[in-house]
Amino acid sequence: MPSPRSADHPSVPPPQRDTVDALISQTQRLRGGLDAVRRDTVADLGGTDDAQVRWQRALCELAAHQLDDLDRHLGELREGLLADPPGADEGTEADATGTEADTRAAAEAPAESDGTGRGSLLSRVGSAEWNLLSDEVTWSDELCRIFGRDPGDGGLTLDELPSWIFSEDQPILTAMVTDCLVDGKPIDGEFRVVRADEVVRTVHMAGEPVLDTDGSTASMWAVLRDVSELRRSERAVRESRDTLSHQRRIARTERRLAVEVREAVLPPWRGSLRLPSGDGFPGTGPAADGAALDIAAHYLPSESSAQIGGDWYDALELPDGRTLLSVGGLTGHGVTATCGMAMLLGAVRGMAVAGIEPGPLMGRLNQLLAVSSQPALVGAACGQYDPRTRTLVWAQAGHPAPLLFRDGTGRPLRSPDGVLLGATTGATYTQSEERLEPGDLLVLHTGRLAQDAEGATERLLALAPRLTAAHGAQECVRLVAEAFGHEPRENDACVLIARVTGARA
Repeated sequence: MPSPRSADHPSVPPPQRDTVDALISQTQRLRGGLDAVRRDTVADLGGTDDAQVRWQRALCELAAHQLDDLDRHLGELREGLLADPPGADEGTEADATGTEADTRAAAEAPAESDGTGRGSLLSRVGSAEWNLLSDEVTWSDELCRIFGRDPGDGGLTLDELPSWIFSEDQPILTAMVTDCLVDGKPIDGEFRVVRADEVVRTVHMAGEPVLDTDGSTASMWAVLRDVSELRRSERAVRESRDTLSHQRRIARTERRLAVEVREAVLPPWRGSLRLPSGDGFPGTGPAADGAALDIAAHYLPSESSAQIGGDWYDALELPDGRTLLSVGGLTGHGVTATCGMAMLLGAVRGMAVAGIEPGPLMGRLNQLLAVSSQPALVGAACGQYDPRTRTLVWAQAGHPAPLLFRDGTGRPLRSPDGVLLGATTGATYTQSEERLEPGDLLVLHTGRLAQDAEGATERLLALAPRLTAAHGAQECVRLVAEAFGHEPRENDACVLIARVTGARA
């Protein structure tokens, strides 16, 4: 800031008062708008308290502090302009002395309420002068209050001041004072003050040397501003931003792991898969003529790519020549859900290979979840198709029934009894049997193709003419993906289609 006593710093014409008034009005309008945004943000976020919420709240608080500071600075500038003596000649000593007196009077004025409950700028700004010729120290009352001192005790000398400063910040103060007094450089820096009542305040100090008539330094004059609240708001923004960034990195890592688990477990089909082949296990004979299954499946992600769940599809040739078909899904998302899905899918495969039929298989899965360290609710449908008899034996656990399409129409299969896996211990799961014909189409899905599971079933049945006319399972999957691919789903979904190949007898 220009020294009021230095001939080296000619006075600058003050800005127009109406311009300052316009700036104050704009700042107050911005402050009002920020208050509205802050109220709306808190109302929209409700009672949540995650990192994203804390970051937004901290940003609002920081912006409020900065706008308050700007408004108070402009108010101080306006008061200084109103105190200028009208008609004073620019550059005269009288004008310089008057400007200094006005500025110091503003800094020493008593605090006034600004209606925000935080006090005006003047309650956080004080001035100080250290006279090197007379060793006189002059502090404003407000500066004494910032330091927690009684104004009657006066200010601190330059020798006493460092003992009130954090040890880490003392070199900052020493460098500023030395540069000012020795090299005539302006002061601009911050340090932390430890008051007698152990309250810590952060103070910004700005000033410069006041030169004597011979050009030597006569005194040092400075304005000190308490910026503790502003710095606290800035720290809150930094900390909440860092926390949010950390959580986002964790979320990205977990999502990548969930994707890797899902892709490692689900069959990596890139087209139709013909099962059974008759050579998957030793001792299995060739499939009955025209009774093999043409199988294709598809995974449909949720609307939010971060919501990776535990849905699965699977088809496996069993040792006795039958084919295992299963779809299902766990509650929840992320690595926990996909790892749980991998565990359950492995259990389904293992029990099916061991010869356990779908109904008892569901019962044992329910027992497995009952003793699991990470309990979950699971909906699933599991069937075993015998190509020799063209029969499907299947069971379900709180899951939509497979859809059977034949001759241009479709219908759900009659559901056997079964509740969600993990819902209750000792549940009993029955199984149903359905005889299939060459050309029949089975559609198994996890019920999350659309927001409404019943609506999804109706829309699938409406595709019956197109599905039965399709040339293969892969084309059927493509039709379903086109019908549901842009659906706003909260969860991921899977669809598996099996078509009985060959001609009817």
